[in-house]
Amino acid sequence: MVASAYHNPIGKRGFAVYLHWPFCLSKCPYCDFNSHVRESIDQDAWRRALLDEIDRAAARLPGRTISSIFFGGGTPSLMPPATVAAIIDRIAGHWAMDGSSEITLEANPTSVEASRFRAYADAGVNRLSLGVQALNDTDLRRLGRNHNTGEAMAALELARDSFNRCNFDLIYARPGQDEAAWRTELSQAVDLGPSHLSLYQLSIEKGTAFYGTVQAADGDLAADLYEATQEACRDAGLPAYEVSNHAMSGQESRHNLTYWRYGEYLGLGPGAHGRLLIDGERLATSQRTSPENWLAGEGRATEAVLSREERATEMLMLGMRLSRGVNDADFEAEVGVSLVDWLAGPGLDRLLQGGLLSWQEGNLAASAAGLQVLNAVLAKLLP
Repeated sequence: MVASAYHNPIGKRGFAVYLHWPFCLSKCPYCDFNSHVRESIDQDAWRRALLDEIDRAAARLPGRTISSIFFGGGTPSLMPPATVAAIIDRIAGHWAMDGSSEITLEANPTSVEASRFRAYADAGVNRLSLGVQALNDTDLRRLGRNHNTGEAMAALELARDSFNRCNFDLIYARPGQDEAAWRTELSQAVDLGPSHLSLYQLSIEKGTAFYGTVQAADGDLAADLYEATQEACRDAGLPAYEVSNHAMSGQESRHNLTYWRYGEYLGLGPGAHGRLLIDGERLATSQRTSPENWLAGEGRATEAVLSREERATEMLMLGMRLSRGVNDADFEAEVGVSLVDWLAGPGLDRLLQGGLLSWQEGNLAASAAGLQVLNAVLAKLLP
């Protein structure tokens, strides 16, 4: 069922809801997400505010069918299970849902959070995404994680017992990590038998504790680690369907495919973004990042109508991350011009001739070499 979401045309992809829980127990030194540490959280106030926000959105967006819900953060596994249940119930009360709707919750594998897994499953969550990040305690400490390897293994086992589908994340190109060490860790990861893996290269972002103190892996090493990742996952039956995401057939993340295929999604909670179709226009929405301001209702959401050029650029930047690329018919349905005509020119020709892009059954896709240098490819492709 998830695999079919990969192929549905734009008008038949359903409607995704992203809900952001902005709180963490601590801030990881590599994290540039909208996450905050607070000594106390008024759980009742946050529950009421999120439910009210769902009600307001539903008044503007009647008649949608929910394809997925994603609880992200921050650390949504710090949310009371009763709040998760109330949110799912409120969404189901406003919009159509069925047994195929994917409901994901991000979690950290500490023993305290893992103890809630069964309650989240009872609340309606059917897919868990675990932020494991490393499979050795030394690197977990360097990454500022609050769990150890033993807790991660126990959480993975409990997650499999509690949910129909599970993913776990790892970060590679970590300080001091060479190709041999990463290949060993990859072997450990695939031996755990996952149906989905998210494997991200460490990036050093401005505003993080790592910025200015930790050096990113050099280009050659990063390329070698990327190739090792593709090889190990492909051999394990987990081919990449997106630059950083690997899955067995049918286990792709329906929610994330909505982003990458430029579907429609509602963003709720501090800092959440959305892309909505209202009255024939594509709207970009965003919510205030400060948890306190958001909770107080101060400028809770802003929105802007996207031009055709902006929609085309976004669709290409997101869709080219997929192994199958951007579908020509989907692009024309969104922009009103075929992908061939929109991109016609020497830039596209050179990328095709150089083997960085290719046409595959109506899709413009990056080759394996093109995906490694995707930012450079997009810079040449886009005006």
